[in-house]
Amino acid sequence: MLIPPWLKGGRRHSAVFALALPMVLSNITTPLLGLVDTWVIGHLGQAWFLGGVSVGATLINLIFWLLGFLRMSTTGLTAQAQGAGSPHSQLDTLARALGLAVGLGLALLLLLQPFLPSLIALGGGSAEVQGYAGEYVSVRIWSAPAALCNLVIMGWLLGMQDARSPMLLLILTNLVNMALDTWFVLGLGWQVKGVAAASLLADYSALGVGFWLVSRHLRRLSPEVWQGAWQRWRQWPALLRLLSLNRDIFIRSLCLQLCFAFMTLQGARLGDVAVAANAVLLNFLMLISYGLDGFAYAVEAMVGRAIGRRDRQGLREAIVLNLGWALLIAIGFSLLFATGGSRLIAHITDIPAVIAEANRQLPWLIVMPLLAVWCFLLDGVFIGATRAREMRNSMLVAVLCGFFPIWWLCQGWGVAALWAAMGALMAGRGLTLGWLCWQLERDGRLLHSPHDLEQAEGEPS
Repeated sequence: MLIPPWLKGGRRHSAVFALALPMVLSNITTPLLGLVDTWVIGHLGQAWFLGGVSVGATLINLIFWLLGFLRMSTTGLTAQAQGAGSPHSQLDTLARALGLAVGLGLALLLLLQPFLPSLIALGGGSAEVQGYAGEYVSVRIWSAPAALCNLVIMGWLLGMQDARSPMLLLILTNLVNMALDTWFVLGLGWQVKGVAAASLLADYSALGVGFWLVSRHLRRLSPEVWQGAWQRWRQWPALLRLLSLNRDIFIRSLCLQLCFAFMTLQGARLGDVAVAANAVLLNFLMLISYGLDGFAYAVEAMVGRAIGRRDRQGLREAIVLNLGWALLIAIGFSLLFATGGSRLIAHITDIPAVIAEANRQLPWLIVMPLLAVWCFLLDGVFIGATRAREMRNSMLVAVLCGFFPIWWLCQGWGVAALWAAMGALMAGRGLTLGWLCWQLERDGRLLHSPHDLEQAEGEPS
C-alpha cells in the first residue's frame, strides 16, 4: 500500500499535534463561556439584560479581535528568533510587543469613552438594551491593557514552541470567568455589571499567570542577554518595522471583519428570517474555525522556527504536514454538515421558517470547509514568515475582486448571494496566498523574513 509522503515520519506529526491540539482544546472553552454568560443572564427575567450583554460584548470583542495583530506578529517574530537561537531577539520582541500592548490599552481607556454611546447605538436595540450595553462596556473596557498584554504573552509562548502554556492561560481565563459570572450575577445580584466584572477580573488573573509562565522561559536567559536591553528596545528602526508589520495585519483583519459585518447587516435587510438563519449558520462557520485554528497556530510556530534556522526542508515539511491534517479535518466537517447538518440546525432553533431557510443555505456550509482550509493554513504560513504585506494584499484582492462583485452579481439569490460571496472570499484568499507562497518558496525568498534585519540588530555587536 502506497503511503503519501506527508503521512510518513511519526516524530514530525507529533510535533504538529504538540502545537495544534492544545490550541484546539483551549478553543473549546470559548463557546462554553458564551453559554454560561447566556445562562446566568437568562435567569434575570428580562430580555433586555441578555440583549445588553450581547451588544456590549460584541463591541468589546470586535475591538480586541481587530487588535489581534499583537498575538500574530509576536508569534512570527518570536518563532524566527527561537529558530535562529537568538535569545536577544526573543527578549526584545516580548518587550516591544508588551510596550505596544500597554500603549494601545491605555489609548483605548482614554479615547474610546467619548465614542461609546455612538458605537453602542450602532448595535441597535431598545433604550434598555443600549443602557445595559453601556453598563457592560463601561466596566469591561478597563480590562483592555490586560487583555492586549495577554495576546502578546500567548503569541510569545507559542512562538517559543510552547503551546501548553497558552492552553493553560485560555482555559484558566475562561474557567475563572465562568465561576465569577455565577457568583457575581446569581450570588451577589450585580446583573450586567457582574458579567463585565467577571471578565475584567479574569483578564487580570490571566495576566498574572501569563507573566509567571513567561518568567519560566526568561529565567533560562543568561545575564548577558539583559545587558543593554533598554537601549535595544528603544531602537526606532526596529520599532517602526514592528508597527509596519502590525499595521498590515490590522488592515487584513479589518477587511475580514467588514465582510462578516456586511453579511449580518445585509441579512437584516432581507428580513428577520434571513438574519436568524445566517446567525445559525455563522455558528457552524465558527465551529470550522475552532477546528482549523489549531493547525494554523502550529504552522505559524513551525514556519517561523524553520525560517529562523534557514531550514528549507523543515519549512516545506511544516507547510505540507499541517495542510494535510487540516485538509482531513475540513473533509470531516464537510461530511458532518452533509450528514447531520439538518439535525444540528433543528437543535439550535425550533422556528420552522428559520429551519427551512437555514437548510436551503446548508450546501454552502458543506463546501465551506474545503474552500476555507487553504486560507486558514496559508495565513499561518505568512504570519510565521512575518510577511503581513502579502496577507494584506491577498485580503484586499479577495474582498474587492471576490466578495463584493460576487454578491452584487448574485443579489437576486437573496441569502444565498451572501454565502456565495463568503465562499468567493475564502477561495480568493486561498488562491492568492497559495500563488504567492509558491512563488516565494520556488525562488527561496520565503526562507528569508523581511524582518531578518531586526533579528540581526538584536545580537550583541
